[in-house]
Amino acid sequence: MIDITLDNFQADLIEASTVRPVLLDIWAEWCGPCKQLGPVLEKLEVEYAGRFTLAKLDADKVPQISQQLSQMFGVRSIPFCVMFSGGQPVDGFVGAIPAEQIREFLDKHVPAASELEAAQHEEEAEAALAEGDTEGALEKLQHAVATDPSNDDARFDYVKLLLSQGRTDDAKVAFAPVIAKASGVRRLDALQRWMNAIDFAAPPTGGAPTLGDFDDKIAAAKRDFDARFGRAQLLMAGQRWTDAMDELLEILMRDKAWNDDLARKTYIAILEIIEPPKPKVADGQIPPDDPTVATYRRRLSSVVLS
Repeated sequence: MIDITLDNFQADLIEASTVRPVLLDIWAEWCGPCKQLGPVLEKLEVEYAGRFTLAKLDADKVPQISQQLSQMFGVRSIPFCVMFSGGQPVDGFVGAIPAEQIREFLDKHVPAASELEAAQHEEEAEAALAEGDTEGALEKLQHAVATDPSNDDARFDYVKLLLSQGRTDDAKVAFAPVIAKASGVRRLDALQRWMNAIDFAAPPTGGAPTLGDFDDKIAAAKRDFDARFGRAQLLMAGQRWTDAMDELLEILMRDKAWNDDLARKTYIAILEIIEPPKPKVADGQIPPDDPTVATYRRRLSSVVLS
């Protein structure tokens, strides 16, 4: 719990709420219901174990802030609690309401315990990868997905790492719960296109195509886009990402909308796959773009907009 003043209002309430929801309790020493509500809120902060921060503001000592929030929400009495999230006041309630009602209010705005646990597993996976511990990272990501099955980012990282290690069957099993929504989520769609390329490169019936097969067809007909796309799929399956995008650009330079935008969509999927996590930077700074991703984004834009 923290006390809000004019000096720390920006840092401890506005900026802090961009990291974790902050519940601001506006109270006064003379207010009986405020004294009833305060201990309940403090117990809930402990119960929620870091899922939100409780802040208190004395309406008599900092009237500038309390009056502004009261006017914003059309409230004239205290205790008055305001939930801040993403740097903005987003919701509130008035009065010393029961703990169960406060829990219902909190559950609309604070992350579930499973979300926080999954996020912790993701951070640990990232650290493991940085140390070269691929198996450790896979284990942490598997835990993240199991803890919070709705976390598409964790699932993306998990399936991507499995595919990069050649564990295609395991990747397909992990991907199965979200396959129905893959076409509507860009990152999941990218994984689906990668798996399609792998299947194309190693069909279950045998007779896998080779780059030479497609090179011969392209040499005979530069506008054989099926051959160029087949070649790009083999390069994707082999994780030769820039070579695959170069081949897709050859299609786009000749026919931007070929086969219902298939080349462009596949190119974008590769960008999603190869883009590394943004490095952490100081507040207010913009993390740098990966140079390869930035270069190939510019190439795509120049072709599509030409």
